[in-house]
Amino acid sequence: MIASILIGVAIFGYASWALVKFINRSKKGKCAACDLKNSCSSQCNIPPRNA
Repeated sequence: MIASILIGVAIFGYASWALVKFINRSKKGKCAACDLKNSCSSQCNIPPRNA
């Protein structure tokens, strides 16, 4: 019984942590949250739009 509760808490805890991490990364933007941002060859700096 206790093992079932501990496993359930671990699963929900990990799912909550992964969801918070995903939301925080999505707020940063595509390139800022990328793990390869320092060695990426693509241009993440989008030029400003002509108004």
